[in-house]
Amino acid sequence: MSFLQLILAAVIQGITEFLPISSSGHLILLPALTGLDDQGLAIDVAVHVGTLGAVVLYFWSDVKLAIAGLPQALIGKTDTPQARLAMGLIIATIPTVIVGTILFKSGLSQSLRSMTVIGWTMLGFGLLLYWMDQKGAQTKEADDWGPRDALIMGLWQVLALIPGTSRSGITITGARQLGYTREDGARIAMLMSIPTILASGVLLSAEVIHEANAQLAIDGAIAALFAFLSALLALHLMMRLLRSVSFTPYVIYRVILGAILLGIAYT
Repeated sequence: MSFLQLILAAVIQGITEFLPISSSGHLILLPALTGLDDQGLAIDVAVHVGTLGAVVLYFWSDVKLAIAGLPQALIGKTDTPQARLAMGLIIATIPTVIVGTILFKSGLSQSLRSMTVIGWTMLGFGLLLYWMDQKGAQTKEADDWGPRDALIMGLWQVLALIPGTSRSGITITGARQLGYTREDGARIAMLMSIPTILASGVLLSAEVIHEANAQLAIDGAIAALFAFLSALLALHLMMRLLRSVSFTPYVIYRVILGAILLGIAYT
């Protein structure tokens, strides 16, 4: 892989991981539309590590609360805000871990990596985000997040296993459907990404550990760094813009890209 492609893959992952426009879809499209070689699982792991570092740093105050509440949550006690947050993240992650492992181990996840699938999911789930964002109430805040809402958003998150859906986009869709404000819905969705990205990274790492060598380690470190920096910037801009702007600009982008991809796929 050339240095330019390495940086390109890292920046695309970093920018699109937390914006509701699908990082996996864009990474699959990179080689499909440019003719470049696929970046491979090892680089996928590296860029996921970079984006994980970015979201942990950006939401560090919430992450500290979840870590503090984890011991209580693991024994079923949720009588503190910290424990409720930790329990919510556990509940929200379980469906995706179960279904994701089944899809990955069975090979079904590879069969979904097509331009046609990405085109339809980019378009369809983009329009769904617009609908939920426009009709959804804004009566709930992050402190209202409990086990029931965590499970519902966790089930929404399972849909992100289909390339082009967008993990952040579909969980934000679920949050808006439940009545969370745009900013707090996005905040919850970003926190849900932490255990999900971590679980995904562990699963992928087990597949590529045998490929480890010095050059791959250097490439991975570079990719992780650029993914970290671009993800941090994307997070900052999105969370700041949500104070005054809806999700409509992202929906417009998804609809245009989805239509272009379907046009290519069916010609």
